[in-house]
Amino acid sequence: MAGDHHRSATHGRADGQAVAAEPGVRKPDALLVLDGVRRSFGGLTAVHVDHLEVQRGTITALIGPNGAGKTTLFNVVSGFDRADSGRWSFDGQPLAGRPAHRIARGGLVRTFQLTRTLARLTVLENLLLAAVPQRGERLLPALLPPLWRGQEREHEVRAGELLDRFRLAPLRDDFAGTLSGGQRKLLELARALMVRPRMVLLDEPMAGVNPALTQSLLGHITRLRDEGLTVCFVEHDMDVVMGISDWVAVMAGGRLVAEGPPQAIGRNPAVVDAYLGTRHDEPGATGEEAEPRDT
Repeated sequence: MAGDHHRSATHGRADGQAVAAEPGVRKPDALLVLDGVRRSFGGLTAVHVDHLEVQRGTITALIGPNGAGKTTLFNVVSGFDRADSGRWSFDGQPLAGRPAHRIARGGLVRTFQLTRTLARLTVLENLLLAAVPQRGERLLPALLPPLWRGQEREHEVRAGELLDRFRLAPLRDDFAGTLSGGQRKLLELARALMVRPRMVLLDEPMAGVNPALTQSLLGHITRLRDEGLTVCFVEHDMDVVMGISDWVAVMAGGRLVAEGPPQAIGRNPAVVDAYLGTRHDEPGATGEEAEPRDT
């Protein structure tokens, strides 16, 4: 069960300070802070978040019905989309207007619901491509191998460690396009870690993954938190959310409608109405349904 990986949750507390279970609540040692973030597509407001903080060193689940704006919010925060208005900061540094590659190099990286491996490169090459910095990418250093060979060896060592960690070492020379869906999820997470981030945004990391590999992914995610990284992930499987999350934020209609520790969220009427009710009242709906790209 997902709960096998669960450490003691914050229960609304962090660093000895109580945190109220209400949307937009201030948190001690917030790493990511959003204010007035809005994104519209034509006449549809996809995201309208007045205030949201993600606390350092925790696993925060972002949940909500299809079309709630979760993926769009990830896109905006990580630089893959532009907000219409608002501001957000990472560890005190403003991010609005920064391109995705600069945000990633600053320590905030993301994965995608539909994995974006480079199919015609090997597993090892996928990792090496993500490593930063790359002295050999500049014209003059590229002509002088002694300037970049040492760094390249360091990147290869780091890649080897991650391949071992995610049990992908036997596949290092295989083309990424030959991997299973679950293996591609592991590769994308390993590639994100090549940047040595401080926070990772995971968009439905369990979608399309078989149950056995799901348990492995859960263990990897909790290990990230235990090593000091901050994790925020989008997920529909409530067993996963309840099992590994320290904090849960709920979106509906682009807005943040609830926040709190997992135990409180399941009893919140706003969550039942905005999330659980809209899904479980539908014939044949299940908590394991994969979400299409929401807007």
